[in-house]
Amino acid sequence: MTRAKPNAKSQRTQAKADYSQFDRINGSHPIKNAISNMYVPYDVFRRDEAEVRYFNFELAKEMGLLPEDHPHSLNKQLEKKLQQTFALQIVNEYDVLNNIKIDSDKLCKHQYMATRYLQMQHPVKNGMTSGDGRSMWNGFFHQRKGYWDISSCGTGATRLSPACAIEKKFFKTGDKFVSYGCGLADYTEGIIAAIFSDILHKNGVATERTLAVMRFKNGTAVNIRAAKNLLRPAHFFGFLRRNDYDSLKNLINYCIDRDQKNQLIPEAETDAEKYQLFLHSVANNFATAAAIYESEYIFCWMDWDGDNILLDGAILDYGTVRQFGLFHHEYRYSDVDKFSTSITEQKNKARLTVQTFAQAIDFLKTGEKKDIKHFKNDPSLDYFEEVFEEVFLKHLLWKTGYTKQQQDILFDHAESRAVLQKYRRQFRFFEKAVSRRKTYQTADGITRDAIFCLRDFLREFPKRYQSNQALLSEAEFIDLLASDYSSQLDRSTYKKKSTRIKNFQNLYLQLMDLCVKNCGIDEQQLMQQLIQRAGKINPYEKITGNAIIDIGARIAGLQSKLSFSEMQSLVYALVTANIHNPDFEEKYAGKFYRQTEKIIKLAKWARKMVKTHRTGI
Repeated sequence: MTRAKPNAKSQRTQAKADYSQFDRINGSHPIKNAISNMYVPYDVFRRDEAEVRYFNFELAKEMGLLPEDHPHSLNKQLEKKLQQTFALQIVNEYDVLNNIKIDSDKLCKHQYMATRYLQMQHPVKNGMTSGDGRSMWNGFFHQRKGYWDISSCGTGATRLSPACAIEKKFFKTGDKFVSYGCGLADYTEGIIAAIFSDILHKNGVATERTLAVMRFKNGTAVNIRAAKNLLRPAHFFGFLRRNDYDSLKNLINYCIDRDQKNQLIPEAETDAEKYQLFLHSVANNFATAAAIYESEYIFCWMDWDGDNILLDGAILDYGTVRQFGLFHHEYRYSDVDKFSTSITEQKNKARLTVQTFAQAIDFLKTGEKKDIKHFKNDPSLDYFEEVFEEVFLKHLLWKTGYTKQQQDILFDHAESRAVLQKYRRQFRFFEKAVSRRKTYQTADGITRDAIFCLRDFLREFPKRYQSNQALLSEAEFIDLLASDYSSQLDRSTYKKKSTRIKNFQNLYLQLMDLCVKNCGIDEQQLMQQLIQRAGKINPYEKITGNAIIDIGARIAGLQSKLSFSEMQSLVYALVTANIHNPDFEEKYAGKFYRQTEKIIKLAKWARKMVKTHRTGI
């Protein structure tokens, strides 16, 4: 493997580096002691010829796995440690039944777990036979920086895969003739997840994060993910569906303890208070996630069973995750025999998830599991709606260019909040406008095209108003917003639409006036702020699902032509080019990455892909 030559200081730092912290990631996890029937235990062996293709040094430092001064380069000692820790495969039921011989020297000391959780696409809909079908939990890691869970995708076919449940037999890992059951992961999907999750994380979206990608000669990979808590709502709902009171209580108690250690939930004196704080936290997490997803056009197939999202509302499993360039609210992903939810339906699915947790908490308090309909007016749902409204409105202000302090002031004042709600309604009218072309099939689902790009309005309007001190005409407004999806008929105006065009711009200016009045900032200073911040937040080129798919496939195809250091530099270049959060502070400022001519050329090509797909899905 070709590596960039480290300087003398880097060589001294690496020579002194202690990588023993990785030894603590060994399959052990407190869930094993807390809830024994939540997982299937597997023996695990180390695979040969694993190549470390990506490692998130920044995340490793944040977790405490590496010291802060460690260079972002791979030495032989670290490479070997990563291979020993993460290049793993389970010994599954097929291997045992067929007496597959495993070299005893390669077997790991501890068993690892594939966790059970509810998946409604499985034939047995109680969570006993579904869960981690091709993944396992490597364990957990804790230091003064907090508690972290680590899991790997592509570590072998488990008995919890859909294929195993449907066919009622065990499968050999790597079986190419079985859908959803081969147990392996693709290298391309690992690279896509590594890039996309880092972009979203640095743009302020909650997500699991890629720690490493290990590639094998056959093109498969083990993709390692980390988060403060990798539990999904689906982990809890399996126990609730089976009326397993003790296991549900143990899991919720475990989760509360974990969140308290991570300082996410305050301490409580009684169980009733503790459970209420937990439910309050869940409602806040899911309301926030649903509002951000809808505002940022993020599709993650949120559904009530909580399979495709973490308990804290973070994104996981980037196989179906997309970020749209426009508000394509009629897009649905096709998964064999069913279509997914749409972006606008994600809120109600999040609400139903909270309602189900209200049912679970009442079950713990009373010992009786009441019908889910009993909780349709639970106070946690009122809180959910309040949080959703606040987050959504403040995020609209953020996209418009207002600072956190200004958002709080404008939301808290009754007059400005009323104007903001009217502004949101006009914004949504143009955002939801769709082409006269009806619903049609895409490569992975169905959609109907949105036609207006509100990102272009937020970026360009303050600049044009500053120059002309006048509202845009109807023609100028439509020309600014119209995307390539819009036909001449879509761009036509009529009396009601003309009124909306004028009202929308006036409401924008009214918000400015109220900010000047209440926030202690003069008009010219505010206008300049909106131009700068909105320009950063709403770029002409914004990465979408189709763009990241094309970019990931190209990078994966070049794997033999890119050294580890070149891969790190390229990922860094792609991520930093797509950070549009003006409040994000780059800690390392690229000092560990060298932008060679090859990397610059690839990054330039990637930007073209982002531009090409900027309004797509």
